[in-house]
Amino acid sequence: MIGISKLYCGTAELSDVLRYGRDSSKLPSHLLQFSYDKKPVVVWNITRKCNLKCVHCYAHAKNQDFENELSTHEGFAIIDDLAEFGVPVILFSGGEPLTRKDLPELAAYAIKKGLRAVISTNGTLITKKTAQTLKKIGLSYVGISIDGMEEINDRFRGVKGAFNAAIKGIENCKAAGIKVGLRFTINKFNAGEIPQIFDLLEEMDIPRVCFYHLVYAGRGSELIKEDSTHAETRKIVDLILKRTKELHDKGKPKEVLTVDNHADGPYLYMKLLKEDPERTKGVLELLKMNEGNSSGRGIGCISWDGEVYPDQFWRHHSFGNVRNRPFSEIWTDLSEPLMKKLKDKKKYVTGRCATCKWLDICAGNFRVRAEAATGDLWAPDPACYLTDEEI
Repeated sequence: MIGISKLYCGTAELSDVLRYGRDSSKLPSHLLQFSYDKKPVVVWNITRKCNLKCVHCYAHAKNQDFENELSTHEGFAIIDDLAEFGVPVILFSGGEPLTRKDLPELAAYAIKKGLRAVISTNGTLITKKTAQTLKKIGLSYVGISIDGMEEINDRFRGVKGAFNAAIKGIENCKAAGIKVGLRFTINKFNAGEIPQIFDLLEEMDIPRVCFYHLVYAGRGSELIKEDSTHAETRKIVDLILKRTKELHDKGKPKEVLTVDNHADGPYLYMKLLKEDPERTKGVLELLKMNEGNSSGRGIGCISWDGEVYPDQFWRHHSFGNVRNRPFSEIWTDLSEPLMKKLKDKKKYVTGRCATCKWLDICAGNFRVRAEAATGDLWAPDPACYLTDEEI
């Protein structure tokens, strides 16, 4: 996760982070990526059920009930363990998390235990009543997935009317006083929609957007040939930087992040070297604190059936099941070979990653994407768009 607005527009400075001592239990949520202890943000896919049919769904979600989902009481036990372990944030995801009627109960319990609770949703089920319920329990944030304007979004989501329903969900969150943001997964077919996404941020006064680079997982594996080329990706990142700066300069700053391609960090830094070299030292330190990809270290995933994964995309390698052992035990068990290597993955990457001068900033980028594309999880990430000269 690269904080474009924080780094490029200077909305977060090195001093802001150091003021809190970089302890994840003390840092505000917008600075958590710079913590030194890297207690994992946990994505809990509480259900595989979803009312949409997204073509890039990593969970292979379907609009049906699944028998093996963790129960409410099992969820309470998980939350107890995560709170005691010091996890700073629990992200409820799916499928579509709002198809589970006990979501408000689980989120409220997490907040009671001192966790910051957020939801990743398609937004279509957020009625006025639901939004008021989520506000009442103290939810920190709702991220709503939109992959373009109406025509493109509904094609990707597989259901006509999904865009308008999501917009209504955003309006209902705003009316209830809940911080809401957009989630956008980039690929060849919707990159042209990015300007309209920025327009939407401004028109609806939405405070945050996360642009996700495509990960080859789940149904997203079928889109590997539809991923942006390196040249296209550079143009896309340039556009995101440009539009972020324009909003900032207009006095309408938004929190803009890119996710799942840590080449964005060095790319942004090299751009600043040309544009504003005085700021680059602080930016470089923040990028080093961020440490790049954090699968298996700073982010983890609990699936609907209790399996624990390095992240929400890496669903073919389980470290164990919370029905048998607590997450905290599984996460710290370095007798598991992959777990041990992911804690310090920079030692194991190969090819040009191994000698890249940005390795301390990127940490070798996304291992699951390298594995999907090459069969070798330590090979260079094919989505890294930096040239040999730049690295």
